[in-house]
Amino acid sequence: MNILYLLIGISILLALISLAAFFWASKSGQNDDTYTPAIRMLFDDEFPDPREEIKSDEDHT
Repeated sequence: MNILYLLIGISILLALISLAAFFWASKSGQNDDTYTPAIRMLFDDEFPDPREEIKSDEDHT
């Protein structure tokens, strides 16, 4: 029966730690921009300039 008291205490402690982490993340601005991450995959990637590749290939020969 004593182990139940220990497990209840540990679970309450973990719940309080996670609640504190949630409030810290909210206060530090972790959830300010909820729109941009959802559309970030739609943005074009920046590709390297092909002229730079040709220039570096000429340097090696």
